[in-house]
Amino acid sequence: MGGYLYEIRVFYWPGVCSFFLNILNMDPKQRLALMDKIIRELDDLKNSQTSVLKKIAQIEADNINLEAGILSDGLPDLHEEVDHGLQKVSELHEQFTEFRNKYEIDNQKFLTETQ
Repeated sequence: MGGYLYEIRVFYWPGVCSFFLNILNMDPKQRLALMDKIIRELDDLKNSQTSVLKKIAQIEADNINLEAGILSDGLPDLHEEVDHGLQKVSELHEQFTEFRNKYEIDNQKFLTETQ
């Protein structure tokens, strides 16, 4: 099988061990399908964080009229943290998409074989 070499560390948690063994035993088509699923989940996460940012911005706008100090003090930091998280998810999404695309190219022979 082509592909990447992965460093495996020994964990003493049965669920984790079986998870890693399942990944190692996956064929390239299954791996690619799982990578596609993860990309969809990362998209969902980006969309959720974008929605959270919009809600924070709406609360900030509403607080302009309300002038509640507790919100004025807390919302900018919260906005910054969520925005930073969104940037990290976006970067991870981009990097993982590149990883997935490289995996597909490197394993094209195995992915086009008929069973």
